[in-house]
Amino acid sequence: MIKELILIFIAAVLVDNFVLKYFLGICPFLGVSGRLNSAISMGFATTFVMSITAPVAWIINYLVLDKLGLPFLEYVSFVIVIASLVQFVEMFIKRFFPTLHQAMGIYLPLITTNCAILFMALYIVLRQYTLLQSIIFGFGAGMGFTLAITIMAGIREEIRFYDVPKCLEGPGITLITAGILALIFIGFSGLI
Repeated sequence: MIKELILIFIAAVLVDNFVLKYFLGICPFLGVSGRLNSAISMGFATTFVMSITAPVAWIINYLVLDKLGLPFLEYVSFVIVIASLVQFVEMFIKRFFPTLHQAMGIYLPLITTNCAILFMALYIVLRQYTLLQSIIFGFGAGMGFTLAITIMAGIREEIRFYDVPKCLEGPGITLITAGILALIFIGFSGLI
């Protein structure tokens, strides 16, 4: 049991990293990864939302929708859960960390439309995870997002000090870097 949970966590963080394998959550990944502190904050906020969304989505799906014969309401239910949780996180950050809220700007509400979170909720149903497996998977997927965005931010902060060809400055070098990171993470596919 413990071994299976560890494998689910490692797979979510490294092997099936949503950003670098499935290219989900690219908007905040590219938009917020300019500064390391903003990237880490976005990663933790996304991890929090994913960690809470996973068990709530599982409960809604298996204890409500399946029991009532309403599986076609998965998408709507999951979107409502995600939007509510993001609203809660935004209010919390705005209240207790106003400078962080200002630094994250529009990208904090964009967590609501982060397709990686919806994919995670749907993936739990697809893989028929138990509640505990869902919690571990949700936390692992969030940590994988945090890992990817933090690595990208660290690289982007270093790139500023190098001579990048004029035609590759800005989005060009960022997308090339993201592609190389994705190739590096393919190496983890033999891990599990």
